[in-house]
Amino acid sequence: MLFHHALVDDLITKEEFEQRVEAKIEECGDLVDEPTAAMLVVGELGRQHVKIRGLSAKSSLFSFFGKVIDKTEPKEFERADGEKGGVATLLLGDETGTTRVVLWDEKAGAVLDIAAGDVLEIIGRHPGKSTREIYALAIRKSSCEITCPAPPDGTLGGSLSDEPVDLDAVLIAVKGPRTFTKRDGTTGEMVEAVIGDALGTARVVAWVPELLLGIPAGATVRITGAKPNVRDEGRNYSLDEKSSVSMTDIQVPVPFSPLDSVSDRGIYTIQGVIKEVKEPRSFTTRKGATSWVRNIVVGEGDDDLRVVLWGENALVPLSPGDRIEAYHATARAGRFGGIELGVGRGSAFRVPNEVSRPIVFCGTIISGPGCTFIDDGTDRYLIDGEFAEGSRIRVTGTLSGSRIIPEQTEPAGMNADEILAQIRSFRERLAR
Repeated sequence: MLFHHALVDDLITKEEFEQRVEAKIEECGDLVDEPTAAMLVVGELGRQHVKIRGLSAKSSLFSFFGKVIDKTEPKEFERADGEKGGVATLLLGDETGTTRVVLWDEKAGAVLDIAAGDVLEIIGRHPGKSTREIYALAIRKSSCEITCPAPPDGTLGGSLSDEPVDLDAVLIAVKGPRTFTKRDGTTGEMVEAVIGDALGTARVVAWVPELLLGIPAGATVRITGAKPNVRDEGRNYSLDEKSSVSMTDIQVPVPFSPLDSVSDRGIYTIQGVIKEVKEPRSFTTRKGATSWVRNIVVGEGDDDLRVVLWGENALVPLSPGDRIEAYHATARAGRFGGIELGVGRGSAFRVPNEVSRPIVFCGTIISGPGCTFIDDGTDRYLIDGEFAEGSRIRVTGTLSGSRIIPEQTEPAGMNADEILAQIRSFRERLAR
């Protein structure tokens, strides 16, 4: 009874709750047991159990049932104040999805008496603003039945293991090197990529950029020592100095999700034809930078789906009738109802009919709203990576549509003939 009172302890006292439960048992003629009566009282007070999909809502408290798919053993750690603590994680599922449940301190020991297949009743809350896991406030075994299809190995929801794995995958997209600041204040470079295999897509972060640079998009690769990040949504892996990446001739299929299978939660890869396309709109990010957003509607057969393109993806030239592909995109409930698929950082977006070709291009770096261009006075392309505005570089890489994906860059000077050619080009533009 104390377990269920935790759901409504901000509404009524423990004594009043017990009285209501006893009254409910009497009202039902002793046909319900105490836990069932307690749940009925909780429901009458406006608090209900939710399905796991409903845990993405913004609420201070949740109660739900879930079947145990995986668990970690209790782990002891030391807090900043020197006190000992404990933590363990459960992966629970039902017919609507999966979620991670974190047990702290004395609750962590409970996993020793929990096995895969057990059904648990959980009362918990989100940690801060995150909706990707639940911190358990109360937990107990339940006798109810839950249908929970076992996720395939290697997919989100399939395992809590963070042991390195080997992968055969298609390299769908590679972003240019990006600078980051380490905990000790020094800087380093990283490269992000999207890969695909028979299980779907995954985001990869290479902390050693050389592992991925120079491998063209579309190549099939063998990755060894990829460490899963089980805390992020979708499949995520990181590569370090112990990892390796090599090209291979293995054929690896990457499945697309039917448009009508996209729900308001999860990671999806879709393809379709553009039915509607809006103009890109600029906005200011929380960090004060300028970026872009664009709304399109994609159709396949009789099914339509709203897709939101973020950042540089919003600047890709598009027209109704174009066939597009979006990889590792995040679904959510739309602000005005329905479902929308977000294609932003960590996703890949492409127009398959665009021809990719090698390119060597020399130009000046120009910063745009949420993007970077390289311009030689005649042609201008989007370019992946971080470069100093106004610098002049020579880039060797792949031109895909209107975007250059660099493989090698070097500083480049400008001779007198090039300066005169740019002046003539600027004059011609002004005369138009």
